[in-house]
Amino acid sequence: MPRIVVPFAGAGGKTRLQASPLERHELSLAMLGDVLAACVAVGPTAVVTGDGDGGAVARDAGAEVVGDPGGGQGAAVRAALARLEAGQVLVVNADVPCIEPGDLRALVTRTPAGALALVEAADGTTNALVLPEPGAFAPLYGPGSAARFRAHAADHDLEVVSLLILNLADDVDTLEDMHRLTARSGPRTRASLAGLTVEALQ
Repeated sequence: MPRIVVPFAGAGGKTRLQASPLERHELSLAMLGDVLAACVAVGPTAVVTGDGDGGAVARDAGAEVVGDPGGGQGAAVRAALARLEAGQVLVVNADVPCIEPGDLRALVTRTPAGALALVEAADGTTNALVLPEPGAFAPLYGPGSAARFRAHAADHDLEVVSLLILNLADDVDTLEDMHRLTARSGPRTRASLAGLTVEALQ
């Protein structure tokens, strides 16, 4: 079974969601819950977070909680990877609420042995990674990160593949994204969206 790492920044990582801070936090937690439901069905999962509510969601889902050292998503992922022994690792973002276990299994199956694979979002950021070893990671997140991960793999003589897995490619940055993906999202995300105030939905 692959090991899976999910970094979770909490509502602070979703400032483009045009809702109140409480509603952003609830939506972020709901998406995390749906992501973890898929992850724990596939392999041992660790959530890296400094958010107490996020930690509670992780424990309820059966995931390990790793403290976020601060310094952004790359530092968070590195903190979890440092605890792992050699072998393949998946890194999955917490804002892809449409994913199902089959999407993660497909990601592993379609990754050649020893290769680094990534799933790119429409804006060129990176929603999921398959690392052949924890040491293959570099903290390259941010705008245009998919291109940087590909270059990093090439620089280290690693085969790199970009995979299109729709439920992993579709992430949520804005309420427009959320509405576009509602029908395909997991049950926690759908329930949270249904509870948004009228003002947030306009």
